[in-house]
Amino acid sequence: MSKRYEMRFAGSGGQGVILASVIMAEAAVIEGLRTVQSQAYGPEARGGVSKAETVLSRDAIWYSKVTKPNFLLALTQASLDTYSKTLAEGAVVMIDDSLSLPAGLDPKQVIAAPILRSAREKVGKAFTANIVAVGAINAALGIFSDEVLLEAVKRHIPAGTEEINKKALACGKELISAEQAAAFAQTIE
Repeated sequence: MSKRYEMRFAGSGGQGVILASVIMAEAAVIEGLRTVQSQAYGPEARGGVSKAETVLSRDAIWYSKVTKPNFLLALTQASLDTYSKTLAEGAVVMIDDSLSLPAGLDPKQVIAAPILRSAREKVGKAFTANIVAVGAINAALGIFSDEVLLEAVKRHIPAGTEEINKKALACGKELISAEQAAAFAQTIE
């Protein structure tokens, strides 16, 4: 792995991809990594295109923008179609399993998981899809300990929602098999 790890989170407004990115950046801070987080979204409050990015590094970060992501989370077809074109070689792509792979994206680098459905049906709240995704991302990449990730989540959720978010985090972790975790594990040098 390179010394600089670039993550892109994409979906539509209201899916919480910005918060997912913020949580991963917060986990990096807790872990003692250097990090930069940024976001962009359309003018619509809900439903517009939304993108957030997190850069992780053990060294100083001299350029704050993601140029060739090592990781992409896509929760909508439009975001997958758009952002799968600019990935680093060997990038890991996590998608909701309702999406179709665009031409040119190697299925071997893709983790398709029922993120949106699991939030609705297993957790019982669609708005927890971002936390389900965070649990799945960390289970697949293995960047942070469960304790660090839970602490990062707790720092960014409203009081009184701890239990539903813990459930969502655990649900996301369960979506990733041991084989996937072994195949996609990442380290930050």
